[in-house]
Amino acid sequence: MSSIVAQVILAAFLAAQAPAADVTADLQRRDQALLDALAPGDVKAWADAMAPDAVYVDENGEEMSRAAFLEQLKPLPPGASGTIKISKYSARFSGDVATVTHTDDEDEMYHGEALTAQYLTTETWQKQSGAWRLLMVHTYSVLGEPKSIALSASELDAYVGRYTGGSDLVYTITRDGDHLVGQREGRAATPLKAEVRDVFFVSGQLRIRKIFQRDSSGRVVGFADRREGSDLVWKRGL
Repeated sequence: MSSIVAQVILAAFLAAQAPAADVTADLQRRDQALLDALAPGDVKAWADAMAPDAVYVDENGEEMSRAAFLEQLKPLPPGASGTIKISKYSARFSGDVATVTHTDDEDEMYHGEALTAQYLTTETWQKQSGAWRLLMVHTYSVLGEPKSIALSASELDAYVGRYTGGSDLVYTITRDGDHLVGQREGRAATPLKAEVRDVFFVSGQLRIRKIFQRDSSGRVVGFADRREGSDLVWKRGL
């Protein structure tokens, strides 16, 4: 390939990339403005951005039509204030459709208490009559690892044992110094962290809690792997 042809191809590629970069920057600016409009309950900002048939799915999994979303959009109540800032943003284009993903960091003051949260938002934008309009918004609350507590060796030893969750499921808990280690048969062992007494979690598996049960004498007799309200029950061997 001659250098001239290569330069022409490169120039065409860069020319195609420039509009996409410009649109991405514009969409990010608009998305930040929409996030800024949440705390004051600025309905107009969202109404101007959303297509008539737009759908919004919030962090609790509630699906709302455009009208329902705008109806529930209210200013934060007295005693609450906060900001949400985009920390990561990407957009991909297919014709007049853009699929967007952005990470949003929230800082909130709630009656004197400082709170933080992080959200992962996915969106579909479409260019309609020369203007980009929101068709779909889905916001997911990113789970943060809770604080863990330290338990004494004797407290940890109370959980040590072999647990079964059916005829073919075996989970073994051992103590490794100042913490517990759990291992399902056939899988790698992982450290268990105590959130509170009788409630443990594994880093990176924050949708699940291991909730231990005790009998009337206080002996640990099993635990439930709880995920979104559903329990997988494990019984401790004698």
